[in-house]
Amino acid sequence: MESRLAEIEIKLSFSEDLLEALNRTVFLQQQQIEQLQQELRALRQQLQADDSPAAPRDLREETPPHY
Repeated sequence: MESRLAEIEIKLSFSEDLLEALNRTVFLQQQQIEQLQQELRALRQQLQADDSPAAPRDLREETPPHY
């Protein structure tokens, strides 16, 4: 009986460690998601600001990409 109790306590300890590690992972992922959402909002705002009609470009005056 004593050995079974010790085995259960060991498994419980490992489970608690695993749960803590998973909680940290989820917390960090949530922070990353929130940061990406903020960046996406900023990009959308830039796109909306840049949506104003620009002057037409003359492609003959632009330098080709291989120069």
